Amino acid sequence: MKSESAPSAQPAQSALLALQRATHATLHILATELVDLDLTPSEINALANLADGHGRTVSELGAAAGTRPTTLTGVLDRLERRGHITRGTRAGDRRSVLIELTPSGHLAADLIRQTLTDLERRALVGLSPAEVAGFHTVLQALTKVSS
Repeated sequence: MKSESAPSAQPAQSALLALQRATHATLHILATELVDLDLTPSEINALANLADGHGRTVSELGAAAGTRPTTLTGVLDRLERRGHITRGTRAGDRRSVLIELTPSGHLAADLIRQTLTDLERRALVGLSPAEVAGFHTVLQALTKVSS
C-alpha cells in the first residue's frame, strides 16, 4: 500500500515577486484607464511626479520617479515634443536643467493623479489604516535598500 505523505506547507510568497506582480497589474490598469493620453508608463510616472506643480531638476525627478537621469532623458524628450513639459534653467544655477509642466502637462498630470488616487482607494478599501501603514513601511524599507 502506497503511503501518502502529508501535504507540505506552501513557502511564503516572495514579497518582491508580489510587488512586481502588483506593479505590472497597476501599470496595466493605468494604461487602460489613461489610454486617451497615449503615454507610456514611464511618461505617466514622470508626469505623476510633477503633478504637484513644483519644477524639478532631472536628478530630482529621476530620484522621485525611481529612474536614472540618463533613462529619463528620452522620456523627457517625448514629453517636451508633445508639449507637456518645458526644460529651462533654475534661477541662480544655469547649469541645472529645470523640468516644469506646461498647461497641457498640468491637465495630463491632474488626470493621472486622480486616476492613481481612485485606483489606490479601490485597491485598499478593505484594509485597515494599520495594514496600509505597514505596507508603506515595507515600501520604504525596499526603497532604502536600493539607495
